[in-house]
Amino acid sequence: MLQYIANDGKTFEERYTEAITQIPLLTKEWTDFNPSDPGITILENLIGFQSLQEEHILDASPEVKRRLLQMVGFVPERGRRARLLLAAEDVKESITLPANHRFLLGDMSFETGRVIKIEDRKLLGVYGKKEGEEKYHDFQFLLDHETKVPASVFGEKPVVGNELYLISNSLPEPGTETIFYFRLRERFNRNPLLARTENTFASIRWECFTNAGWVEMRVRDATSAFLNSGEVRMWIPEDAAVYKDAPVEGYCIRAVLTRAEYDIRPKVTAIDAFLFETWQKKTVSESISFDKSGSVEVISGIAEEVYVNVFAREGKGEPYRLYEYSEDPDRPGRFYSREDLGNGHMLLKFDKAKRGIGPERGRDCVRVVLYTEEVMRQFRIGKVLGYDNQRFKIPYERIVPHNFSIIARRLTDEGEEIYDFVRPEHDGEGALLYHLFEGDGEIVVEDAGDFIGADLFVAGIAVHEGAAGNIRAGNNLISLGENTGNVYYNPGEGTGGAYRETIEDVRKRFLIDMDTAYTAVTTKDYEDIVKTTPGLCIHKAHARMDETKNLVSIAVKPGTDEEFPKLPKLYQTIIMKRLEQRRLLTTRIELVQPVYTEVNVSGTVYVKLHYENCVKEIEDTVRRHIDYLNSEKNFGDRLHFDEVFHAIEVLDCVEFVYDLSIRPKSKHAAKMEDADIIPAYNCLLCPGQIRIETVTATD
Repeated sequence: MLQYIANDGKTFEERYTEAITQIPLLTKEWTDFNPSDPGITILENLIGFQSLQEEHILDASPEVKRRLLQMVGFVPERGRRARLLLAAEDVKESITLPANHRFLLGDMSFETGRVIKIEDRKLLGVYGKKEGEEKYHDFQFLLDHETKVPASVFGEKPVVGNELYLISNSLPEPGTETIFYFRLRERFNRNPLLARTENTFASIRWECFTNAGWVEMRVRDATSAFLNSGEVRMWIPEDAAVYKDAPVEGYCIRAVLTRAEYDIRPKVTAIDAFLFETWQKKTVSESISFDKSGSVEVISGIAEEVYVNVFAREGKGEPYRLYEYSEDPDRPGRFYSREDLGNGHMLLKFDKAKRGIGPERGRDCVRVVLYTEEVMRQFRIGKVLGYDNQRFKIPYERIVPHNFSIIARRLTDEGEEIYDFVRPEHDGEGALLYHLFEGDGEIVVEDAGDFIGADLFVAGIAVHEGAAGNIRAGNNLISLGENTGNVYYNPGEGTGGAYRETIEDVRKRFLIDMDTAYTAVTTKDYEDIVKTTPGLCIHKAHARMDETKNLVSIAVKPGTDEEFPKLPKLYQTIIMKRLEQRRLLTTRIELVQPVYTEVNVSGTVYVKLHYENCVKEIEDTVRRHIDYLNSEKNFGDRLHFDEVFHAIEVLDCVEFVYDLSIRPKSKHAAKMEDADIIPAYNCLLCPGQIRIETVTATD
């Protein structure tokens, strides 16, 4: 059922006619197609059974399909908000941005996940230094995002000990995380690594200069030692000091190559430093918890011109009680006072001594819920009635699960209102267990527990725009409500944004997985496994089976810097390890180096009057057809003389082709058959000498 593809709604008669017409193609012995023939009767029954089965399959409910997919290990992936790194430029004054502070790109909203302090912190210089040399190589231009000139920061031939120096005017506080982003020139398609921090070809030691000398830092490197563009997260050590030996003085972080077996020399086009995270979402209500009981400082991006609800626990493990705002600081009861500090800041104070009642200090003892006016008008969800799978509609769709929670209001035996904050999938004795369907904006209560009769309200809720948040790099974003003149832009693309998968999406993923070769059987299986080897750049692969020797020979061309690349030993080791895990038990495997053979072309072509650059146009056309290195043609593909001849003949400048000769330079790697060239199974053709003589045709 999971692999079933609908048969375009064909009727019984259409299927029957189609089956009858196929019989003569399959056998010559079946000649009686009359209804009285037992074979026709069996065929009719099978077609009828197929029609009935298809009807039931197409009528299968989404829940049935979901459970079937779950049985084979496929469940819908939850929606994810896109993540975006931002850099601050032209910082004129320090500023503290609250959590959920909003940045806008058109109608797209990105928000901070925590309080961020923006300061005038920047890189002053970028330098490289080769092992054994005292000279610094200046890469200052990498700080200019307009140039995009690639720089081999570890040299044209990286070796262990080569260094990259990053000089800044200041560093964050010790122990603080800081983020750098390195944009690399990605000229070849590299297969994704199994882990973004995996180091296949190289490794780097990151150090910071301190009063005690160079100290190794704790680092999380998503570039995999500059194999691809990405971020490098660093944690600053104690006692960072000014480094004076570089061409410019400042606080210094350096990268030292400790292993250098690059298949492609890293070329950096831009470096951005001291970035901070934002997430593509729009918070419309927010639930913030505090461990303090006397006073709490609320810092939020939506804390101005909003409705505020305050809840507190008056004993350890107790439910929350609702507190109200009062301007009178001595008024007894469940009240709090508030002081607005501006820029999304407010100070809430609880005076238990004067009011006679107040929060008890402890974990999450105070909860503050901030509502926009839009949410306040529709923040009530409904009443829990207690029957199975009761559904409630949320006034928003495409909800961020991470930010979602609800408030359940109940009455005690004494008639007092108590409140609980409940997140999705929260289970336990007497708990309110519900599931969030974030795409549709619904919750389904599976088990009401002790909450039958409770009223439900929205607590925290934010919405996102899925894959639309994976924006391109290089945008300037507007900081909402900020007037400092700071400029914010994203050096890298937005990543990770997606809506929750539908059942049909999961089914398609299942079908792709079913079609993905794990154990190699056919030559195509071997080629696909080689070409998808994690972390490698594989341009072409071609497998050949020798059944007499039970041997599979695979020719592989890596996509590296060399014009005619050979298969490096490191590539061979990684590929063979992958193939050994997936080959049939008795099958032997060998990797074969690629062979490159030039093709020489000569001929005479009559061209039309008044056309310029005819020779160049003809020669370029010939090169495109005989160049297997830069085309879709694979190892061993036949080079058809007719195709080359016709490609020249149809050019606008050509009258007719008088004479054409195509010959391989080496007869060991390629042979002639009639006028065609047949390369060996591990051979790629490439342009050699091309000599085209043109004659201007006259009437």
